[in-house]
Amino acid sequence: MQCLHALVSGRVQGVWFRQSTLEVARAHGLTGWVRNLEDGRVEVMACGKEHGLMQLESWLSMGPELATVAEVKGARVEVTEEYDAFVIL
Repeated sequence: MQCLHALVSGRVQGVWFRQSTLEVARAHGLTGWVRNLEDGRVEVMACGKEHGLMQLESWLSMGPELATVAEVKGARVEVTEEYDAFVIL
């Protein structure tokens, strides 16, 4: 299983970013989590098939309608734990 760890910056809090990420991730069969960080960024850990990860990563660069994404720093990572679903932390 492949996993994507991403940090999204810009106007990404208070604009339904986490809920929208959850919906997109679940639509692509991904598991993992999304959470707000104290510095204003959103952090995402998503695991699943490469095609789904690519779709999510592409979507993260745009985000929901009210968001203004300045930057997405994403990387494939090795994760030792398995996630049962995609959740908001």
